[in-house]
Amino acid sequence: MATFLYKLGRLAFRRRHFVALIWVALLTLAGVGAASAPPAGNSSFSIPGTEAQKAFDLLEQRFPGQSADGATARVVFKAPAGEKMTDAGNKATVEKTVHELSDGSEVASVADPYQGNAVSKDGTIAYASVKYDVSGMELEESTKDALEDAAQQARDAGLTVEIGGDALQAVPETGATEIIGIAIAAVVLVITFGSLIAAGLPLLTALIGVGIGVSSITALASVLDLGSTTSTLAMMIGLAVGIDYALFIVSRYRAELAEGREREEAAGRAVGTAGSAVVFAGLTVVIALVGLAVVNIPMLTKMGVAAAGTVAIAVLIALTMIPALLGYAGRKVKPAGEKGKLLGGARAARRSEAGKPAKANMGTRWASFVVRRPVAVLLLGVIGLGAAAIPATSLELGLPDDGSQPTSTTQRRAYDLLSDGFGAGFNGPLMVVVDAKGTDAPKDAFTDVSDEIKGLDGVVAVTPPAPNKAGDTATITVIPDSKPSSVQTEDLVHAIRDAGGDIKADTGAETLVTGATAMNIDVSQKLNDALLPYLVLVVGLAFLLLIVVFRSVLVPLKAALGFLLSVMAALGAVVAVFQWGWLSGLLGVEETGPVMSMMPIFMVGVVFGLAMDYEVFLVTRMREAYVHGEKPNQAVVTGFKHGARVVTAAAVIMMAVFAGFIGSSESMIKMIGFGLAIAVFFDAFVVRMAIVPAVLALLGKKAWWLPKWLDRALPNVDVEGEGLRTAADRKHTDPDEDRVPART
Repeated sequence: MATFLYKLGRLAFRRRHFVALIWVALLTLAGVGAASAPPAGNSSFSIPGTEAQKAFDLLEQRFPGQSADGATARVVFKAPAGEKMTDAGNKATVEKTVHELSDGSEVASVADPYQGNAVSKDGTIAYASVKYDVSGMELEESTKDALEDAAQQARDAGLTVEIGGDALQAVPETGATEIIGIAIAAVVLVITFGSLIAAGLPLLTALIGVGIGVSSITALASVLDLGSTTSTLAMMIGLAVGIDYALFIVSRYRAELAEGREREEAAGRAVGTAGSAVVFAGLTVVIALVGLAVVNIPMLTKMGVAAAGTVAIAVLIALTMIPALLGYAGRKVKPAGEKGKLLGGARAARRSEAGKPAKANMGTRWASFVVRRPVAVLLLGVIGLGAAAIPATSLELGLPDDGSQPTSTTQRRAYDLLSDGFGAGFNGPLMVVVDAKGTDAPKDAFTDVSDEIKGLDGVVAVTPPAPNKAGDTATITVIPDSKPSSVQTEDLVHAIRDAGGDIKADTGAETLVTGATAMNIDVSQKLNDALLPYLVLVVGLAFLLLIVVFRSVLVPLKAALGFLLSVMAALGAVVAVFQWGWLSGLLGVEETGPVMSMMPIFMVGVVFGLAMDYEVFLVTRMREAYVHGEKPNQAVVTGFKHGARVVTAAAVIMMAVFAGFIGSSESMIKMIGFGLAIAVFFDAFVVRMAIVPAVLALLGKKAWWLPKWLDRALPNVDVEGEGLRTAADRKHTDPDEDRVPART
């Protein structure tokens, strides 16, 4: 592989105009497609194989024309202080608003509060339910404008009016912190390279890669039913890995220049060595993201595949466009030893001219300390991560609803008004579907189910059964006394399902529980059930991949165990902030509660892929030194000498990019941004920088042990660039030889 990538790097360097033209053309094509495509909205949410989805599908069959997946809105009215919603003036305002809402072409129905018993007991709050024919992502802007205009007219009449539901669901905003994250990345790159040109290359290529990836997702959003969160995730991960991959290749290029190689040769060798690490690091991320398909939740699968596509683009750009841009930059990108005219390199040059030995860098000094005190460093790292993981033992899972929205949004204010007027459970009604087709007395079955539910604990209200035209299926709405994301509501869902089993045995009627709250509960359970199989699949495949890369059994095993430590510590930090409320004000977390259900499995996938980035980049340099004759402990120090500074910069950049998404208005994006940022911190600086060298120092030569039969069976991918060394030697002895021979 190293030889192939070496040739690719040299080709891209020589044919830089052609390579740049291709990527600019792809960016333009993707941009045009995105500009002409309809905007992304909320993708349809389905969870195959669950009871909630089965009930939802049954509703579409038995209640045709009622748009079971149509958008909904709750227009909530609150009377001025000292007045009631039943006062004549307020009632007239509400009825006028209901009449205006009914005129929309996409409106299926509007329920009048005074006819549907939708006024609170104290008379201060009322609500009108609006049902639409199409889903929230398909609603026309004119329909949304009409909804907001009607609410504003009621406000002008003196009422407090807020709108809940998914009809006004907006695309999440990331805020200025995302730009700050990129700015921090730029500063780190300048400090690392000591050159604005060299620092600009990773940023430029990462932005081009993300531009192509996100624009492609936007262009295909309507066709593939991709939600707005999909592009945000792709942007988050694409920026982070795009900058990091380019950073490693540019850094290796400057190191090759420092050894006296010509620029084209240095570009080829940088792509052949660091590029090999980029390919395998990218493969681990892609495996982790595509592996999310194991969960069998279409939305999560699409998010993973879209993000994986953006990572693949980042890899291809790093391998081709970086050497092309290095060709354009020419002598403006200087060898590693010359970077410091801005940042102290002049002092190093004077020291060298005076015959004094160069001062060991921080990576060398740290690695030397670790190999002298491996046990103490290992214990301190493991105990520290274990302590950070303690909050994860009280992890509670759920999915965000309007109650987790910022208090500045109308959805959150509507949620709070409904809770005040009708109780905490009113925002999470349960829909019970009774399928009595084939039974002798469907009406009796409907009544039995209703009576059984009324006798359960935690139930505030049960509406009368509403049968379909055929009379064989009915819906019953159940209002819990607890909020949608609570454990009590989850227990009630299970209690209704248990009671339905007994009723089916007696009458033959099947009872199913659905609705947004039940779907959230089912998807949480499905994610929990899929976590272990997903972990085995992703870690297993990546373990096999790392055996090929490192030609060792213990190094990949150590990498996987270190990852488990970092992901558990990161989950503990997420629980402490988003569930317990630690530092919640600083991070803009306005409402604490259960951690998003997909967070554990998502962190397992993404963090594992990113963690293996640092493992591959750092340890391949150690193995390169080891296979070239250095002793195990010295190889660890050499790996840190060449790689620690760059890995540190890469980790800081990735943390800055992820942390930039903490400013998002979407609670899910905020949580993902924080979780990934803290996970990168734990994995890069505690696991890879402390635990990994300590373990390698303790293992010595055993770290690189591989059974002979396995060594013969594995393909030799030559990540260390041994084939390039042979090729360079041949070229040195025969200056006329311009072709690099294939590795045998």
